[in-house]
Amino acid sequence: MTKNVVTVPPEIAVADIAQVLIDNKISGVPVVDNTGRPIGMVSEGDLLQQVGLSGERRRSWWLHLFSSPEQDAKDFVKQHGGTAADIMTTKIVSVDELAPTTTIARLLEENHIKRVPVMRDGELVGIVSRGNLLQALAGHRDDGPKAPSADDRTVRLDVHAALQSQSWTSHGATNVIVTDGVVELWGWVESEAERKAMLVAAKEIAGVREVIDHLGAVPPGT
Repeated sequence: MTKNVVTVPPEIAVADIAQVLIDNKISGVPVVDNTGRPIGMVSEGDLLQQVGLSGERRRSWWLHLFSSPEQDAKDFVKQHGGTAADIMTTKIVSVDELAPTTTIARLLEENHIKRVPVMRDGELVGIVSRGNLLQALAGHRDDGPKAPSADDRTVRLDVHAALQSQSWTSHGATNVIVTDGVVELWGWVESEAERKAMLVAAKEIAGVREVIDHLGAVPPGT
């Protein structure tokens, strides 16, 4: 993570936020209150929504079908507001400092975001961006796959045995990968109930810190 995090207060002007991004060569910045607690994020995308607003941006007719007065009001503030508090995204996806890089990468992908704040006991201690993940990947490009430890091998065998012993498992070719206690499940399930049961069964095994779901769904009886 980047430890020296650039932040802005909620009352900073939009033009000043743009200058902060330019000066620090970053594409997004956390908005923090007077205690240093993150309350939002402002990205290049948030700023670009204000570009060229000499007239109202017209929505496609089909978007109006799914809109509401409340959402229209929020969009108006985001497009016309003058401070970070007006245009920031208030839903903050964050991680703690011990989160595996695989978890961070999955959060970035699932939430369509480019960075996540790193928290410790409610305090901002860093930020991880896609660039940080790429640097970490490049730094290990010559290392090859990490050999599983003895503990990881034990966890893998225990998880595999636990799954194979269940009567509700529809496919016997589930692949289990364990790295530092993080379990990745690859294979196929015939129902969401089976998927959930497999995840629960894996989490019950001693030594498992996290379970990552890569299971694919197939029609029943396939």
